[in-house]
Amino acid sequence: MVDKLKFTLAIALVIAGVAGFYVLGEEQPLVLRVLSVLAGLAAGGAVAWFSAPGRRFGEFVRAAITETRKVVWPTRKETTQMTGIVFVFVVVMAIFLWLTDKSLEWVVYDLVLGWK
Repeated sequence: MVDKLKFTLAIALVIAGVAGFYVLGEEQPLVLRVLSVLAGLAAGGAVAWFSAPGRRFGEFVRAAITETRKVVWPTRKETTQMTGIVFVFVVVMAIFLWLTDKSLEWVVYDLVLGWK
């Protein structure tokens, strides 16, 4: 029950920060209005962080970062080569589909229907 209250308070703080953006109006500097949104997000995030779901989310983020570090990322050369292969494949498929379309168009309109 306490975690639900914390989560509700966190959402209320975020909404208050966004509402502050509009309440301050256009006569206030934009920096102040943006700071109200950021303050609402920060306060809401801080309250949510101290709830059980917030702690679980923090553990999930740490585990995700750990797993990301284990990934063997491709080198620049491998990335460039694979991108080139994808572009060539797209061009070949485009030509193939264009030829198929034109062949079917010729068969249907010229041979079957007799339109020219």
